[in-house]
Amino acid sequence: MIKKDQGVEVYTLGQHIRLSAHKARRVIDQIRGRSYTDTLLILKLMPYRACVPILKLISSAAANARHNMRLKTTDLIISKAEVNRGTIRKKLKPRARGHSYPIKRTTCHITIVLTEIPKDQIWIKNRAMYCKKYRKIKYG
Repeated sequence: MIKKDQGVEVYTLGQHIRLSAHKARRVIDQIRGRSYTDTLLILKLMPYRACVPILKLISSAAANARHNMRLKTTDLIISKAEVNRGTIRKKLKPRARGHSYPIKRTTCHITIVLTEIPKDQIWIKNRAMYCKKYRKIKYG
């Protein structure tokens, strides 16, 4: 049996993704710090093209956590998500009268880190949801 530590982190790194770093950051900023299940819902409903590779990376990280570390996917949060600029592929497009026009194909590197929520925070989260839903328990 694998012993779970408090600071277990699982990460995936997607390199040379054919996407602008600026456009990928727009999506990453929405999911940073959220739970795994909330993130899946957000990414499936957002209308941006950047959501597809990010969704694949998060699913891959969750599969690694479930298979390698034996963690529950319901207890995972996205603790760190960053986008860095990758290499730029340059092409030349032929234009009129023998001229050429440069085309730049930008890429980016996306890093996703999933962390397990400690057991005491799961209890606090469930209690806060109960309080919000039924308005019976109040924090003093």
